[in-house]
Amino acid sequence: MTESRIKRLATTLMDATTDKDPLVQEQIYNALCHLGESEPEEILNSCDEYLRQHDKLAYPHRVIILKAMETVVKNNIALLDKSTAKVVIFLASNEMTKSKEVIRDWQQAASNVLVAVGQRFINKVMEEVLTKFQPGILPHYFVMQTFANLSVSNVFGMVPFLNSILGTMLPMLGMAKQDHMKSVFCYALQHFSESIQEYLANLDKAPDPTVRKDTFSNEIFSAYEVLFNSWLQHREAKLRLAVVEAMGPMSYLLPSEKLEEQLPKLIPGILALYKKHTEAFYISKSLCQILEASVNIGSRSLDVQLDSLLGTLHPQICAPADPAVPLTVKNHTEVLRCFTVLACSFPDRVLAFLLPKLESSNERTRVGTLLIMRQIINSAPSQMEIKKPFILSSMKLPLQDSNNKVKRAVVQVISAMAHHGYLEQPGGEAMMEFLVRQCALPSDAQPKKQPPDADDLTSDSVQSISVNTLFLLSTTVDRMNNVLWPYLLEFVTPVQFTNALTPLCKSLMSLAVKKQEEGENASLIRYDLNANLPSPYALTTRLLVVSSQPYVGDCRGAAALRLLNVLHYSVHPALEQLWSKRVPLLVEHIEENTEKSLSQKEWEEKLLLFLQETLAAVADNTWICHFVTEMCRQLNSYNGFPLEKNFLYKCIGTTLGACASKDLVQKQLQELLETARYHEEAEREGLASCFGICAINHLEETLAKLEDFVRSDVFKKSVGLFSIFKDRSDNEVEKIKSTLILCYGYVAVSAPKELVLSRIEADILKNIFQYFNTKDLTLKLCLIRSICMISQAIYNGAKCGDFVFSRKAELVAQMVEFIKAEPPEAMRTPVRQRAMITCTYLVVLEPHLSDPDRTELIDTCLAGVLALPPPEPAKEREENGGDASHKEVLYGDTLSALKDLLKSLLQRNLTPHGLQDMFAHLGPWIKSNKEHERQRAVEVSAALLEFYLSKLNVSTVIPFYNLGVLIALFSPRCSDSLASVRQDAVDCVYCLLYIQLCYEGFARDHRDEMVEGLKALKKGLEEPDFTVLFRTCNNIAMVIGKRVPPDQLMSLLLAMFEGLADPDKNCSRAATVMINSLLKERGAVLQEKVPDIMSIIHSKLEEVDEEHIRKAAQQTVYILASQHKSVVVSSLLGSPLPFDSHTCAMWRSLATEPTLASRILEQLLEKVNSDVPYKESKSFPLLGSAAERVATPLPLAATCALYEIMSAPESGPAVLGLYPPLFVTLLLRLSCTVGVQLPKNLQSRERRRSSSSSGGGGSGNHGPASRSLQPCSCAVETLKVMLVRGGSEEVARAVGSAGGWELMASAERHHDGIAVLAGAMARHAGPRLPLIVKNLIPTLNSVFDSQRITTTAFFAELLNSNVVNDLILLETMMDNMTGRQKDACTLVRMLALRGLGNIASGSPEKVRKHGAKLLASMVNGMDDKDDPHNLVALEAMSSLSKLLDHLEERDIQSMLLHIAIRIRPFFDSEQPDLRRSSIVLFGNLTKFSQGNCEVFFEQILNGLVTLLLHLQDPKPEVVKACKFALRMCGPNMGCDGLCDMFLNHLREDRSLHYGEFMNNVCKHLMQSYPEMLNRLILTNLFYFKSNWVDIRAAAPMFIGFLVLHVDEDQCQQVDLDQLISALPEEKRPVCLKQVKDNPPASLNLLLKDPVPSVRVKVAETLGRLVRIL
Repeated sequence: MTESRIKRLATTLMDATTDKDPLVQEQIYNALCHLGESEPEEILNSCDEYLRQHDKLAYPHRVIILKAMETVVKNNIALLDKSTAKVVIFLASNEMTKSKEVIRDWQQAASNVLVAVGQRFINKVMEEVLTKFQPGILPHYFVMQTFANLSVSNVFGMVPFLNSILGTMLPMLGMAKQDHMKSVFCYALQHFSESIQEYLANLDKAPDPTVRKDTFSNEIFSAYEVLFNSWLQHREAKLRLAVVEAMGPMSYLLPSEKLEEQLPKLIPGILALYKKHTEAFYISKSLCQILEASVNIGSRSLDVQLDSLLGTLHPQICAPADPAVPLTVKNHTEVLRCFTVLACSFPDRVLAFLLPKLESSNERTRVGTLLIMRQIINSAPSQMEIKKPFILSSMKLPLQDSNNKVKRAVVQVISAMAHHGYLEQPGGEAMMEFLVRQCALPSDAQPKKQPPDADDLTSDSVQSISVNTLFLLSTTVDRMNNVLWPYLLEFVTPVQFTNALTPLCKSLMSLAVKKQEEGENASLIRYDLNANLPSPYALTTRLLVVSSQPYVGDCRGAAALRLLNVLHYSVHPALEQLWSKRVPLLVEHIEENTEKSLSQKEWEEKLLLFLQETLAAVADNTWICHFVTEMCRQLNSYNGFPLEKNFLYKCIGTTLGACASKDLVQKQLQELLETARYHEEAEREGLASCFGICAINHLEETLAKLEDFVRSDVFKKSVGLFSIFKDRSDNEVEKIKSTLILCYGYVAVSAPKELVLSRIEADILKNIFQYFNTKDLTLKLCLIRSICMISQAIYNGAKCGDFVFSRKAELVAQMVEFIKAEPPEAMRTPVRQRAMITCTYLVVLEPHLSDPDRTELIDTCLAGVLALPPPEPAKEREENGGDASHKEVLYGDTLSALKDLLKSLLQRNLTPHGLQDMFAHLGPWIKSNKEHERQRAVEVSAALLEFYLSKLNVSTVIPFYNLGVLIALFSPRCSDSLASVRQDAVDCVYCLLYIQLCYEGFARDHRDEMVEGLKALKKGLEEPDFTVLFRTCNNIAMVIGKRVPPDQLMSLLLAMFEGLADPDKNCSRAATVMINSLLKERGAVLQEKVPDIMSIIHSKLEEVDEEHIRKAAQQTVYILASQHKSVVVSSLLGSPLPFDSHTCAMWRSLATEPTLASRILEQLLEKVNSDVPYKESKSFPLLGSAAERVATPLPLAATCALYEIMSAPESGPAVLGLYPPLFVTLLLRLSCTVGVQLPKNLQSRERRRSSSSSGGGGSGNHGPASRSLQPCSCAVETLKVMLVRGGSEEVARAVGSAGGWELMASAERHHDGIAVLAGAMARHAGPRLPLIVKNLIPTLNSVFDSQRITTTAFFAELLNSNVVNDLILLETMMDNMTGRQKDACTLVRMLALRGLGNIASGSPEKVRKHGAKLLASMVNGMDDKDDPHNLVALEAMSSLSKLLDHLEERDIQSMLLHIAIRIRPFFDSEQPDLRRSSIVLFGNLTKFSQGNCEVFFEQILNGLVTLLLHLQDPKPEVVKACKFALRMCGPNMGCDGLCDMFLNHLREDRSLHYGEFMNNVCKHLMQSYPEMLNRLILTNLFYFKSNWVDIRAAAPMFIGFLVLHVDEDQCQQVDLDQLISALPEEKRPVCLKQVKDNPPASLNLLLKDPVPSVRVKVAETLGRLVRIL
């Protein structure tokens, strides 16, 4: 019986192999394998029988079964007996050979079964398969493939059969006509040969150690003849490749004499295939095997074949290998192996072939040859030893190659040569020079984007490889030390190797350290042995100069300085102590900084100081003369390196300064002037700085040399013999003039002041003045800079006070002309900036400027800077890149120069008059209508006033007569539209007030508390916050009122009134606020003009949109309302809806005083309640449409007014006094506005407001006016603001964070929002509730459904809090809730039940007291007949769950079973809420099952499967409910293991691995309730038709786990027929109503489910059913 059941199960699975889904097929295969693990022989026999009986089953389905059989055999090979093995072998053999045609998947699967069985039963397999392998009859394709695979998988088992197989096979080779048969014979011969080789290589482990190669040689040779002579010539490419693959391994087994005999034909035959096949790997692999076999027998025939071999193999290497195609890379490897074999046997001839190829014009040929050279240098070192000179000499041409690929290959060859001693030979130096040249290749700044198939390398790639190679050779190849040191030093000084300096220095450092370790410190550089080495002067100059740009070329500065330090003894013996101390500090400075953070000027100063100390340490004039000569000699090397050359000039100046020979100094200066490249700016700067530095010690010689140069012919050659060069010559002469002038400037500023002052006018200015009349920009800038430096020299001179600069006015006028000549519309050059800096130094010199000259200078500079257009916006700046960034810096520098100049001028006249004079020039710019002009003018003003205050020293008290005018000029600017202007304006007022205090006699360090308060305001002025600006203006007005002298008050007010016409609106409004604050004290004067003031303020509010004006208006309205409240309120209430922002501001002003605010609020509440909240009207009466609710206008306007008043913080006390009536009125107002429309006349206005608000225009910018006029939104906002003002901010915040306000405005969720509000009130406003509840109770009988819903929802949530019990409200509210159970509105009934349920959490101690009433209400709710959507029933279940926690068993005993049966249908409801609530309630009921233990246990068993399956419910909340219910049921099930599992695995916070969990549950179920197996299975069958996919998949899995754990004696409960096929009608389980109404499906049917995941689970279960068989 068991046998037939397991077969039945396997048959069911095999029937399902027709499923097209790959995952299902995979699971069927897994299930069969699972069954096979349990009963391998039974399953193998079942598969055998199934395949024999289903002869017509299509082969794709047979493949699944055969693969399962292969796996079962592999995993259980040791357990199989011979009879089963024979059955499997026979079946597989038949399956494999059933079709004469080759059907690869099917026959391969069968062949694999045979190979698997052959691991143990090789003789049985061979016995069967050899029957299909008869002499004279061509075998099946897969018979041969099976032989081949067996020979590899079981070498020792198969080799003894091979002799006879080969004997039978050889005659068949001639019979094979079809290509695929020939291919499989080749495949077999290849694997047979490999198998024999492995056997022979492991004879010590072999069963027959007497087997020899010659056992098979003759047969292999016979096969070889057919393959080579016949099949290799076939036109089919695949067959030729199969032949070639076989011939490689076969060649090892051929008799030696036969192989020797065949080689003359074999090798050409193989080589010929390269032309026929693009894929060459298999050919190369086979050829390499043949060559190795030939060398092994010492063949003499190879000699003859060598040329053709080399000629054919060489192009294979020359064709580049594509890394994306692995076979091309493998082919390269095999061909290189061939070259290794040939080079070891024929080194001379291989080299003779290869080396001429290096001269080929074809790049690929050269690269390929170099790759081969590297291979044979590495792999045939002994054969190549005597060929080294020959190989080196042949590398001359490749060293000159410009192709990047060739270069890289040469570098790789050089690396190989270095390891094998080639570079120590003559000619090795050329190889090293090549390597260094590659290190010096220029980096591609922006490498070109190459296409994916690009066949070229970048020079960056070559450089990178070369750098790495050089470093490796110098650090890891010891034999290279003497080759590289000191030879590499020769590459340090030539400029063409500049890019290689960093790797060179690093390598030299490493080599030098090694030399020092060997004890060669003193004689590190042997000039007697190395004549070509650069001198110590050359090395020092070079390394010092390149260090000036330390981060260029991979941080060459640190490397160069370290090398310099190592060479200290060779440079000069006296330098050891100095350099060992200084150089590490310099290197540390480089490493502590980055290219961005390093100050170039500071770095160069450090290096020049290092040079000075070096010269001082040497103290040898001869050495210094040689050194400076070498420096000058290197100058031309740095053409094209402007920064380095500039620094070298400074080094020359420094060294000349230390030189004692005056003749040499003059000679070198002359040479510098003659050889300089004047058209380069950096060179002009460098030469001038050189002269300046030199002049420190050699002033006379320097000035004399410059004087000689001025008088020379160089300036007279502006017109040459050929006029075609005229322009060029003129331009060059201008550049020479520029340099000369710059030299004079540097000399003046650098030379000792006591020596240079007497020479300025006589020797220096005399030669500069003649060049002022120029338009050349370079010359102009050099003139300005030179004059500036001369002025600085005079200013800094020791005798500055005594020096009268007679040509000062002339020079200032010249600078003014330069500024005027600049274009007014843009700043393109630094002429303005440089000219103003120069004037700054000039104006402080004696004599004073005249007034006209001073005025001209100030006006020209202000116009030249302040009027410039503003810099580009940030976006354009990003687009224009560096140029825009440079302009921005230039703008900033120019403005700073202007400030410094004006300060210098002010310093000359530090009086109120001088200050007034300065602001007479600045005033128009400060009031400009152009923002950028205002901003710059106020910034300059702040700087000037701060400077004035810092320099002020009042000796006698004098009046600051212009204080009022100046304060009026700046104070309104504190609210300028530009933040920077506001900041600077406060600084101006601050300084002016302190200047006044100083003039009143206070000390300059005196601090006035009120004035200091202005500084604190600056932070708030960064953003245009009108509140802060208002406060600022008030504070300033307050300070001004107390600090301005009485005699200036009128002038201040008059100037303020003038400020109302300021082009900047912000400033005019600031003036208004300041005037208002000053006039507020004179309110009596304005009283009779109150109506006019109201009118004016309202109109101004419409004209100007500023917070300051609105605040002033509110203050005025408050004064009016306190005197005329009735008129003010009536007029405001009559304003058109929606209120504009100005009307809103006026309403808010009424909240200022509590008594007034209370009277107005009461009046408005009366207006809200005096009219119905809405009127119903039908838009289209004839169409029978639903009535539309339209808001009535008066309550709406009053609600809006209430909002505006209560939104003012000052209304708090008034709202507190009226809290209960305000809350109730607004809550009921809100309930009546949900879904209510605006009147038609207001709808269009609301639309305009909405579009205006969304568009960002109109009144949307006025804040309050942008609020919605919709009745519901108005009511919500008003209630919200009432809570905030009434001290219930926590309530409003809690409701907001819970989304309550949005819910209240929703027709569907309004009651949820009210619940949120009630909860917040209970938590945060409990003492307010008695009066609120009292006022709300009458509304439970309201005619408006909405008011009844709102009140019921509010009460229901209050019952959720203990506060109602504390306030003695519980009974009253519970009675009212019970009374609502008969309400006509379903929602009211539901909310009433919710309230009664909430008593469990609000007043749990009262539940038992009112238990009977509460339970009755809940049961009635579950039986509510007028409840189509089960809303009331759902609420009744949820509430009952809460109440059960506080009831005892006797309270509920009588109703327990009724409730359990009543809620059971809801477990599988389509509504997730019903499923969740019913399951949670069921879980809660289990606590009361002790008295009815057996009866209720039956209910648990009825629901157990449902609960376990719904753990896969698509809704997380249902899953959570199931977890809870199962945890509650666990203790009642009488199984500790199951109870523990439910408690541990079904915690809410723990994720569940469902499959593993169900496996363990079923284990416990079958241990504790084995008799329940059939009932549990039948219940699961019902869910086979579930609409939920996951549950449909879980049900068969449940069954699978049940049968996995059932005891054998219980297996008979399950009828496999019942389970697998459809259940007969009479066997359906009558205990389940659902099953009766809806016949369950079967596993067989479920295998056809449309969802693959379900079918996968069914197949998995079928595999487990082996347990019940």
